Amino acid sequence: AGESGGFLEDVLTRIAMFAERQDELRNKLVGSMIYPMVLMTAGTSIVMFLMIFVVPELRKHLREEAFNSLSYIVFGITDVLVGYYHVMLIGGALAGIAIYTYLKTEQGQITWDRIKLKGPMLGKIITMVAICRFCRILGTLLANGVPILQALDIAKDSTGNRILSERIGEAATSVQKGESLSTPLGKSGLFPEDVIDMMAVAEESNNLDNVLVQIADTNEARTARTIDVAVRLLEPLLLLVMAVMVLCIALALLLPILTMSQGGGI
Repeated sequence: AGESGGFLEDVLTRIAMFAERQDELRNKLVGSMIYPMVLMTAGTSIVMFLMIFVVPELRKHLREEAFNSLSYIVFGITDVLVGYYHVMLIGGALAGIAIYTYLKTEQGQITWDRIKLKGPMLGKIITMVAICRFCRILGTLLANGVPILQALDIAKDSTGNRILSERIGEAATSVQKGESLSTPLGKSGLFPEDVIDMMAVAEESNNLDNVLVQIADTNEARTARTIDVAVRLLEPLLLLVMAVMVLCIALALLLPILTMSQGGGI
């Protein structure tokens, strides 16, 4: 991009700043996810231990007529885990290999890029990071006199996502036909409305290059806040899921015991 516009030093400076911000976002995300990942791993291990080793032993001391619906569900899952764990391990390994092989193909990479953009929370973060990268590079190119069609062709490849790059390429075709940039990007459904509105106003005021950089700055800060909120929501959600699972296991065992004690079975 810098060689295309003849302003390599400026681009390298901006890339260094952008890389630093990306590293900060990445480090924040990785650091924030350590505790939830440890929590999820520990919780899953505890639940699996209970289901495979504890529940089958306690089940031997219960009468089937004392079982309730929850007991049948928990014991059914236990039977599957104990009786078919080897099949699940082999099946999981084969499925993992198949998915990995598919994702190495061109169509697989396109499918994965589409999935990354559509995720409920992570998809929004990935999309905004890609849009910030696109806006910053496009704004830099335009500010240094690169024609918009050439700038779009360069900037679309910086998104790191084939779906988004394809939509930007379609927008470039529309621009070549005389349309504004904001119109086709808005129709793509990938760019937030506020970003499109800012682009539209910038095009009318002939200030697109500066506004694109402002969009990148604003949305990088917004993405950092989104990561913070997502992590803060994830931790109590994981605790709640673990608590519900352990409670279900406990009720599946305790309710039959209470039923047997009331009926004189203990």
